[in-house]
Amino acid sequence: MVTEAKIAHTGKRRVVIIGGGFAGLQLAKSLRKADVQVVLIDRTNYHTFQPLLYQVSTAGIEATSIVYPFRKIFEAQQNLYFRLAEVQSVDTGQQIVETSIGLLHYDVLVVATGAETNYHGNAQIQEKALPMKDVEDAVALRNTVLTNFEKALQIEEEEQLNSLMDYVIVGGGPTGVELAGALSELRKHVFPQDYKELDFIKMDIHLIQSGPQLLKGMSEEAARKALQYLEDFGVKVWLNRRVKSYDGYTVTLDSGETLISRTVIWAAGVSGALFKGLRPESILKGNRLQVDAYNRVTGYENVFAIGDVAAMRSEAYPEGHPMMAQPAMQQGKLLGKNLARLLAGKPMEPFAYDDKGAMATIGRNHAVADLKLLKKEFRTQGFLAWLIWTFIHLISIVGFRNRFLVFLNWTWNYFSYNSSIRLIVGKKQENVPVEAATAKTEVGIGAQDRR
Repeated sequence: MVTEAKIAHTGKRRVVIIGGGFAGLQLAKSLRKADVQVVLIDRTNYHTFQPLLYQVSTAGIEATSIVYPFRKIFEAQQNLYFRLAEVQSVDTGQQIVETSIGLLHYDVLVVATGAETNYHGNAQIQEKALPMKDVEDAVALRNTVLTNFEKALQIEEEEQLNSLMDYVIVGGGPTGVELAGALSELRKHVFPQDYKELDFIKMDIHLIQSGPQLLKGMSEEAARKALQYLEDFGVKVWLNRRVKSYDGYTVTLDSGETLISRTVIWAAGVSGALFKGLRPESILKGNRLQVDAYNRVTGYENVFAIGDVAAMRSEAYPEGHPMMAQPAMQQGKLLGKNLARLLAGKPMEPFAYDDKGAMATIGRNHAVADLKLLKKEFRTQGFLAWLIWTFIHLISIVGFRNRFLVFLNWTWNYFSYNSSIRLIVGKKQENVPVEAATAKTEVGIGAQDRR
């Protein structure tokens, strides 16, 4: 029998927030003065600044620099209770959330679970490719990259050597573009110093994009410039290609072309992260919840959704707002005000997205930015865009200590072209080469290296 989670009943109406990403964090903060009991549930005990995960994976900054404990964030908020738990299902009739720590009653439920990696139904790719959605993924990728080069030192056969040194990034959005740029910088400035016995001319970085341009959603000017920067850095960009299969060694494209790599990084889309119990009629394409102008889930009176998992469709956004931090934060902030108004018997205000633009960095001194300032569009590329990207990301990180550490790392890396955090720690993911590709060297890859 499932017991009730141990959370004090304060006699006030309870708002349960599932997920402490950008949306959930802003909502919880905006309810600090409301006459409610706020319960925040997350499967980790920290908030992650996801835009900088790629820098953790490429040893640019430490993982601890982009995470911040929820209990520290909310230590002064008396009406908030945090619980570390996994949500398993919801009973909207009884207004109960079933979690790994027990049952939790709610008066208002807010789904802010964010997104998860979308493999588009390809189980083989899901098993073999490396995702990039959380800190564990970023550390696993860093471990894999560094382990590959350690193994490459023992390989003589050309194809086997290339399979360890070559990287395939699937998805030409900001994550894929930024990863490709960061790897190209490491290839030029860092890896040759660490692994002097390897010839890094043999290290290929492939970026595969299903559409005709990179950075979908940004301007054509930004897309062209990003492509130019990547090609100047020696990244091989494949446009209008899709990955058909990947067995851990051979990448097969829909065009019939093949690439050999032990490491495929999957950044080709996300879908909403949902749990059981919500009515199927409320779930749209991409596993997102259909919401109205007040972020209320269709078919419910007291269930709301914000951030990546919410799809607020309109003429301007027929598929819902972009799955980015800004819409999530704005929805969370407004919903906090609206819930206070709703519980006070006052009318809610509809959500209107204030699009501030988008940015992506492609290595040192190179970035693209499509900004909207005072209702005017401002586009820039190169060093100025890189400075803007750096400043905005730095001030957006939660916690002064984290901002300081990231700034210190960035400053050191900028002048030294080096970092001291290229460490193989914790669990690493390694792909198994197909049997036909067994190393033919004296040392080779032994059975202990295969999972």
